[in-house]
Amino acid sequence: MAAIAPMTHSLDTRRRPGVAGWLLMTPLVLWMAALVIAPAAIMLVYSFSERNPDTGAATFAFTLDNYRELFQSAYLRVFALSLLCGAVVATAMVAAAAAACKAWLWAADLFKGQRQRIGMISFILGFWIAINFLARSGNEGQLLKIIVDSINYAGLSTIICVLVGYPAAYFIGRSRESVRNLLLMAVMIPFWTSFLVRTYAWITILSDNGLLNSLLKWMDLINEPIMLKDTPTAVMIGLVYTYLPFMILPIYGSVERLDNAMVEAAFDLGAGPLRAFWGVILPLTRPGVVAGILLVFIPAIGMFAVNDMLGGRNVPMIGSEIERHAIRARNLPFGAALGTVLLVVFVIIYYLGTRRREVSLG
Repeated sequence: MAAIAPMTHSLDTRRRPGVAGWLLMTPLVLWMAALVIAPAAIMLVYSFSERNPDTGAATFAFTLDNYRELFQSAYLRVFALSLLCGAVVATAMVAAAAAACKAWLWAADLFKGQRQRIGMISFILGFWIAINFLARSGNEGQLLKIIVDSINYAGLSTIICVLVGYPAAYFIGRSRESVRNLLLMAVMIPFWTSFLVRTYAWITILSDNGLLNSLLKWMDLINEPIMLKDTPTAVMIGLVYTYLPFMILPIYGSVERLDNAMVEAAFDLGAGPLRAFWGVILPLTRPGVVAGILLVFIPAIGMFAVNDMLGGRNVPMIGSEIERHAIRARNLPFGAALGTVLLVVFVIIYYLGTRRREVSLG
């Protein structure tokens, strides 16, 4: 009986798009080219231009002066010291975890296989604490402090959106279909009105004689109005309110696809609610969490309308700084350079987030 020759090549079972598929993509490609790629290319060209000191207009002459001003030696020194501090903290935390594993059995079970994660989290915390301290205590300039504060606001608003949005999304995703549709409509209602109208509504709510202070006075909880408008607190409220739906919707999509049999199996094997959530539910819904973090954190860094309107221009962020240089200060090349760097940071964050998502799914 003749032996069957083994297959030396793998069959590609993926369907390739035909002409009709590419034609259906044409409106999206044109939209991306006109409203995303072309403005980014124009911004990149302006970032290498010169500013005419007399008229303030941009002169198309290739120069790296804008990036040299942006990446001053003082900024690089702060960045290097922060990296060193992060490495020291990560090394200390990994060594402390290893010592705890040798001393206590419960620590060995808790930290088993977590050395890389402990090191990464410790490095990020050490780096960010150091760069916050150096940006405020040194003489490196206002721009570095604005960049650090913008990332702080975006990070804190993202954390709040995760803490508030995950329970809401989980409740919506596990509700009955009729109730689920009503709750999803409630999440989508803010998109039915203009962003500016919603922001002006928050100005009315948070003002000294606004709805919130009037309600608190009526309840005899305060004697004097709480100063919220034109403060960082108002900016945080505006950011969370603006981007919370973008956190809820992708997490809801992951929760809706969650296999309830996996959760029941975890309970049948003796896992408690916390262990089932941490070991089964959270890993299965992690793609939605990662997508929500990207949808909230990235645009929150460059936001300028919320902090200008609710913060009264007293809470500068990167978006406000770009707008100030490009329009009010008539220094479009430097504003374009700052926007280009911000775009590169967005691309890096998106790559790391999607790469982590692919690793977790693989």
